[in-house]
Amino acid sequence: MAATAAGDVARYWLAEHPAIVGFRWSPSGGLWFSTWAFLLGFLAAYIPLCLCIDALLAAFRRKRPLPLGPLPAAHALLMAAVSAAIFTGTLLSAVAEIRDTRWSWRGRSRTTPLRWLLCFPPGTRSSGRVFFWSYAYYLSRYLHALRGLFAVLQRRRGAAARVFAHAAAVAMAFLWLEFSQSFQVLAILASTLAHAVAFGFRFWVGAGLPAARAARGAPVALACQVGLLGCNLACHAGFVWMHFGGAVAGGCSGIGAWGFNTLLNAALLWVFLHCYGKRGVCDDDGGATAAQIKKAL
Repeated sequence: MAATAAGDVARYWLAEHPAIVGFRWSPSGGLWFSTWAFLLGFLAAYIPLCLCIDALLAAFRRKRPLPLGPLPAAHALLMAAVSAAIFTGTLLSAVAEIRDTRWSWRGRSRTTPLRWLLCFPPGTRSSGRVFFWSYAYYLSRYLHALRGLFAVLQRRRGAAARVFAHAAAVAMAFLWLEFSQSFQVLAILASTLAHAVAFGFRFWVGAGLPAARAARGAPVALACQVGLLGCNLACHAGFVWMHFGGAVAGGCSGIGAWGFNTLLNAALLWVFLHCYGKRGVCDDDGGATAAQIKKAL
Protein backbone atom coordinates (compact mmCIF):
# COMPACT_ATOMS: atom_id res chain seq x y z
CA MET A 1 0.00 0.00 0.00
CA ALA A 2 2.76 2.43 0.93
CA ALA A 3 4.62 1.70 -2.29
CA THR A 4 1.44 2.20 -4.35
CA ALA A 5 0.71 5.48 -2.61
CA ALA A 6 4.27 6.67 -3.19
CA GLY A 7 3.99 5.75 -6.87
CA ASP A 8 0.73 7.68 -7.20
CA VAL A 9 2.32 10.73 -5.58
CA ALA A 10 5.32 10.50 -7.91
CA ARG A 11 3.11 10.18 -10.98
CA TYR A 12 1.07 13.21 -9.96
CA TRP A 13 4.01 15.51 -9.29
CA LEU A 14 6.10 14.29 -12.24
CA ALA A 15 3.47 13.66 -14.94
CA GLU A 16 -0.04 14.77 -13.93
CA HIS A 17 0.49 18.14 -12.27
CA PRO A 18 -1.44 20.88 -14.13
CA ALA A 19 1.75 22.88 -14.71
CA ILE A 20 3.26 19.85 -16.48
CA VAL A 21 0.18 18.83 -18.48
CA GLY A 22 -0.50 22.42 -19.54
CA PHE A 23 3.10 23.34 -20.38
CA ARG A 24 3.68 25.26 -23.61
CA TRP A 25 7.04 26.37 -25.00
CA SER A 26 6.83 30.02 -25.95
CA PRO A 27 9.62 32.65 -26.00
CA SER A 28 7.00 35.27 -25.15
CA GLY A 29 5.46 33.19 -22.37
CA GLY A 30 7.82 34.28 -19.61
CA LEU A 31 9.87 31.04 -19.57
CA TRP A 32 13.46 31.38 -18.43
CA PHE A 33 16.17 31.37 -21.11
CA SER A 34 13.61 30.78 -23.86
CA THR A 35 14.69 33.43 -26.37
CA TRP A 36 17.20 33.32 -29.21
CA ALA A 37 18.81 36.45 -27.80
CA PHE A 38 19.59 34.80 -24.48
CA LEU A 39 20.92 31.63 -26.12
CA LEU A 40 23.23 33.52 -28.48
CA GLY A 41 24.33 35.82 -25.66
CA PHE A 42 25.22 32.88 -23.45
CA LEU A 43 27.20 31.17 -26.21
CA ALA A 44 28.98 34.43 -27.05
CA ALA A 45 30.03 34.80 -23.42
CA TYR A 46 30.64 31.18 -22.36
CA ILE A 47 32.99 30.07 -25.13
CA PRO A 48 35.30 33.15 -25.15
CA LEU A 49 35.40 33.23 -21.32
CA CYS A 50 36.52 29.60 -21.06
CA LEU A 51 39.03 29.94 -23.90
CA CYS A 52 40.47 33.17 -22.43
CA ILE A 53 40.94 31.54 -19.03
CA ASP A 54 42.61 28.58 -20.72
CA ALA A 55 44.91 30.90 -22.67
CA LEU A 56 45.82 32.90 -19.54
CA LEU A 57 46.66 29.78 -17.58
CA ALA A 58 48.79 28.55 -20.49
CA ALA A 59 50.53 31.95 -20.75
CA PHE A 60 51.47 31.78 -17.08
CA ARG A 61 52.61 28.18 -17.67
CA ARG A 62 50.17 26.89 -15.13
CA LYS A 63 50.23 23.12 -15.49
CA ARG A 64 48.82 22.10 -12.13
CA PRO A 65 45.05 22.18 -11.64
CA LEU A 66 43.59 25.05 -9.68
CA PRO A 67 42.18 23.89 -6.34
CA LEU A 68 38.40 23.86 -6.50
CA GLY A 69 37.80 22.13 -3.18
CA PRO A 70 34.45 20.30 -2.87
CA LEU A 71 32.89 22.26 -5.75
CA PRO A 72 33.25 19.53 -8.44
CA ALA A 73 31.88 16.85 -6.10
CA ALA A 74 28.94 19.06 -5.07
CA HIS A 75 28.23 19.84 -8.71
CA ALA A 76 28.35 16.13 -9.56
CA LEU A 77 25.83 15.35 -6.81
CA LEU A 78 23.50 18.09 -8.03
CA MET A 79 23.78 16.91 -11.64
CA ALA A 80 23.09 13.31 -10.61
CA ALA A 81 19.97 14.35 -8.70
CA VAL A 82 18.69 16.61 -11.49
CA SER A 83 19.35 13.97 -14.15
CA ALA A 84 17.55 11.30 -12.13
CA ALA A 85 14.53 13.59 -11.66
CA ILE A 86 14.36 14.45 -15.38
CA PHE A 87 14.74 10.79 -16.37
CA THR A 88 11.90 9.73 -14.05
CA GLY A 89 9.66 12.59 -15.10
CA THR A 90 10.26 12.00 -18.81
CA LEU A 91 9.60 8.28 -18.47
CA LEU A 92 6.37 8.74 -16.53
CA SER A 93 5.23 11.49 -18.90
CA ALA A 94 5.89 9.38 -21.99
CA VAL A 95 3.92 6.50 -20.48
CA ALA A 96 1.06 8.87 -19.65
CA GLU A 97 1.02 10.30 -23.19
CA ILE A 98 0.93 6.79 -24.67
CA ARG A 99 -1.94 5.89 -22.35
CA ASP A 100 -3.96 9.02 -23.14
CA THR A 101 -3.60 9.38 -26.91
CA ARG A 102 -3.36 5.79 -28.17
CA TRP A 103 -1.24 7.23 -30.95
CA SER A 104 -3.79 7.97 -33.63
CA TRP A 105 -2.44 10.79 -35.79
CA ARG A 106 -5.65 12.67 -36.47
CA GLY A 107 -7.09 9.70 -38.34
CA ARG A 108 -4.34 9.64 -41.02
CA SER A 109 -2.59 6.55 -39.79
CA ARG A 110 -1.90 4.49 -36.75
CA THR A 111 1.48 4.01 -35.26
CA THR A 112 3.15 2.36 -32.31
CA PRO A 113 4.68 4.02 -29.24
CA LEU A 114 8.16 3.25 -30.58
CA ARG A 115 7.40 5.01 -33.86
CA TRP A 116 6.14 8.07 -31.99
CA LEU A 117 9.23 8.11 -29.79
CA LEU A 118 11.38 8.19 -32.93
CA CYS A 119 9.19 10.36 -35.17
CA PHE A 120 6.81 13.11 -34.05
CA PRO A 121 4.14 13.83 -36.72
CA PRO A 122 4.59 17.06 -38.71
CA GLY A 123 2.96 20.03 -37.04
CA THR A 124 3.71 18.80 -33.51
CA ARG A 125 3.82 21.70 -31.06
CA SER A 126 6.15 21.89 -28.11
CA SER A 127 3.49 21.54 -25.44
CA GLY A 128 2.45 18.98 -22.87
CA ARG A 129 4.18 16.61 -20.52
CA VAL A 130 7.22 15.43 -22.47
CA PHE A 131 8.05 18.95 -23.59
CA PHE A 132 7.93 20.17 -20.00
CA TRP A 133 10.72 17.74 -19.23
CA SER A 134 12.49 18.67 -22.45
CA TYR A 135 12.48 22.25 -21.11
CA ALA A 136 13.84 21.01 -17.77
CA TYR A 137 16.56 19.15 -19.69
CA TYR A 138 17.37 22.34 -21.62
CA LEU A 139 17.79 24.28 -18.36
CA SER A 140 20.02 21.54 -16.95
CA ARG A 141 22.42 22.00 -19.90
CA TYR A 142 23.44 25.36 -18.44
CA LEU A 143 24.30 23.64 -15.17
CA HIS A 144 26.12 20.91 -17.07
CA ALA A 145 28.16 23.54 -18.95
CA LEU A 146 30.07 24.24 -15.73
CA ARG A 147 31.98 21.00 -16.41
CA GLY A 148 33.65 22.76 -19.32
CA LEU A 149 34.87 25.54 -17.02
CA PHE A 150 36.03 22.96 -14.46
CA ALA A 151 38.02 21.19 -17.19
CA VAL A 152 39.77 24.45 -18.03
CA LEU A 153 40.54 25.34 -14.41
CA GLN A 154 41.78 21.83 -13.66
CA ARG A 155 44.05 21.97 -16.76
CA ARG A 156 42.65 18.84 -18.36
CA ARG A 157 43.65 17.81 -21.83
CA GLY A 158 41.03 18.46 -24.47
CA ALA A 159 39.41 21.16 -22.30
CA ALA A 160 38.66 23.39 -25.31
CA ALA A 161 36.90 20.51 -27.08
CA ARG A 162 34.76 19.91 -24.01
CA VAL A 163 33.82 23.60 -23.85
CA PHE A 164 32.58 23.52 -27.44
CA ALA A 165 30.73 20.25 -26.80
CA HIS A 166 28.90 21.72 -23.79
CA ALA A 167 28.01 24.86 -25.75
CA ALA A 168 26.65 22.78 -28.61
CA ALA A 169 24.60 20.70 -26.17
CA VAL A 170 22.88 23.86 -24.88
CA ALA A 171 22.06 24.96 -28.42
CA MET A 172 20.84 21.48 -29.33
CA ALA A 173 18.41 21.32 -26.38
CA PHE A 174 17.07 24.75 -27.34
CA LEU A 175 16.46 23.64 -30.94
CA TRP A 176 14.66 20.51 -29.72
CA LEU A 177 12.05 22.75 -28.12
CA GLU A 178 11.98 25.42 -30.80
CA PHE A 179 11.39 22.97 -33.65
CA SER A 180 9.72 20.02 -31.84
CA GLN A 181 12.61 17.71 -32.68
CA SER A 182 11.66 14.06 -33.18
CA PHE A 183 13.23 11.29 -31.03
CA GLN A 184 14.16 13.79 -28.31
CA VAL A 185 12.26 11.74 -25.71
CA LEU A 186 14.55 8.75 -26.26
CA ALA A 187 17.60 11.01 -26.38
CA ILE A 188 16.66 12.68 -23.09
CA LEU A 189 16.02 9.32 -21.41
CA ALA A 190 19.38 7.96 -22.56
CA SER A 191 21.28 11.12 -21.69
CA THR A 192 19.81 11.63 -18.22
CA LEU A 193 20.22 7.97 -17.31
CA ALA A 194 23.88 8.05 -18.36
CA HIS A 195 24.46 11.31 -16.50
CA ALA A 196 22.74 10.10 -13.34
CA VAL A 197 25.06 7.09 -13.22
CA ALA A 198 28.23 8.91 -14.29
CA PHE A 199 27.77 11.93 -12.03
CA GLY A 200 26.73 9.74 -9.12
CA PHE A 201 29.97 7.85 -9.58
CA ARG A 202 31.94 11.09 -9.82
CA PHE A 203 30.45 12.30 -6.55
CA TRP A 204 31.17 8.96 -4.91
CA VAL A 205 34.82 9.09 -5.95
CA GLY A 206 35.25 12.85 -5.43
CA ALA A 207 33.76 12.77 -1.94
CA GLY A 208 35.96 9.83 -0.93
CA LEU A 209 33.06 7.69 0.24
CA PRO A 210 33.70 4.10 1.44
CA ALA A 211 35.18 1.83 -1.24
CA ALA A 212 35.75 4.85 -3.51
CA ARG A 213 39.48 4.11 -3.75
CA ALA A 214 38.80 0.60 -5.03
CA ALA A 215 36.25 1.88 -7.54
CA ARG A 216 38.43 4.72 -8.84
CA GLY A 217 39.75 2.64 -11.72
CA ALA A 218 36.32 1.53 -12.96
CA PRO A 219 35.55 2.91 -16.44
CA VAL A 220 32.07 4.05 -15.47
CA ALA A 221 32.08 7.34 -17.38
CA LEU A 222 33.57 5.64 -20.42
CA ALA A 223 30.86 2.95 -20.40
CA CYS A 224 28.14 5.62 -20.06
CA GLN A 225 29.55 7.63 -22.97
CA VAL A 226 29.82 4.55 -25.19
CA GLY A 227 26.24 3.59 -24.36
CA LEU A 228 24.99 7.13 -24.97
CA LEU A 229 26.75 7.37 -28.33
CA GLY A 230 25.35 4.00 -29.35
CA CYS A 231 21.81 5.06 -28.42
CA ASN A 232 22.17 8.32 -30.34
CA LEU A 233 23.33 6.47 -33.46
CA ALA A 234 20.41 4.04 -33.19
CA CYS A 235 17.93 6.92 -32.81
CA HIS A 236 19.41 8.72 -35.82
CA ALA A 237 19.19 5.57 -37.91
CA GLY A 238 15.54 5.02 -36.95
CA PHE A 239 14.67 8.65 -37.63
CA VAL A 240 16.33 8.63 -41.07
CA TRP A 241 14.49 5.42 -42.00
CA MET A 242 11.12 6.81 -40.97
CA HIS A 243 11.52 10.27 -42.49
CA PHE A 244 13.35 9.51 -45.73
CA GLY A 245 12.33 5.89 -46.19
CA GLY A 246 8.62 6.59 -46.28
CA ALA A 247 7.87 4.55 -43.18
CA VAL A 248 5.76 7.45 -41.89
CA ALA A 249 3.48 9.40 -44.21
CA GLY A 250 4.39 13.08 -44.29
CA GLY A 251 7.78 12.64 -42.65
CA CYS A 252 8.86 13.61 -39.15
CA SER A 253 8.84 16.85 -37.21
CA GLY A 254 12.05 18.82 -36.69
CA ILE A 255 14.06 17.76 -39.72
CA GLY A 256 16.00 21.06 -39.66
CA ALA A 257 17.04 20.63 -36.05
CA TRP A 258 18.00 17.05 -36.88
CA GLY A 259 20.77 18.34 -39.15
CA PHE A 260 22.32 20.30 -36.27
CA ASN A 261 21.83 17.35 -33.96
CA THR A 262 23.78 15.19 -36.40
CA LEU A 263 26.66 17.67 -36.41
CA LEU A 264 26.61 17.76 -32.61
CA ASN A 265 26.81 13.99 -32.32
CA ALA A 266 29.70 14.00 -34.79
CA ALA A 267 31.45 16.58 -32.60
CA LEU A 268 30.80 14.52 -29.47
CA LEU A 269 32.19 11.47 -31.22
CA TRP A 270 35.31 13.44 -32.09
CA VAL A 271 35.69 14.59 -28.46
CA PHE A 272 35.29 10.99 -27.32
CA LEU A 273 37.92 9.68 -29.74
CA HIS A 274 40.23 12.62 -28.97
CA CYS A 275 40.08 12.09 -25.22
CA TYR A 276 40.03 8.29 -25.05
CA GLY A 277 41.21 6.84 -28.32
CA LYS A 278 44.17 9.00 -29.27
CA ARG A 279 45.61 10.30 -26.03
CA GLY A 280 44.13 7.96 -23.46
CA VAL A 281 43.22 10.90 -21.31
CA CYS A 282 41.80 10.03 -17.92
CA ASP A 283 38.28 11.29 -17.50
CA ASP A 284 37.50 13.80 -14.75
CA ASP A 285 35.82 11.21 -12.54
CA GLY A 286 39.03 9.34 -11.89
CA GLY A 287 37.95 6.50 -14.16
CA ALA A 288 40.25 4.27 -16.16
CA THR A 289 42.08 5.61 -19.19
CA ALA A 290 41.86 4.00 -22.57
CA ALA A 291 45.32 2.53 -22.09
CA GLN A 292 44.29 0.92 -18.82
CA ILE A 293 41.19 -0.54 -20.43
CA LYS A 294 43.22 -2.01 -23.29
CA LYS A 295 45.54 -3.66 -20.77
CA ALA A 296 42.58 -5.06 -18.88
CA LEU A 297 41.20 -6.53 -22.10
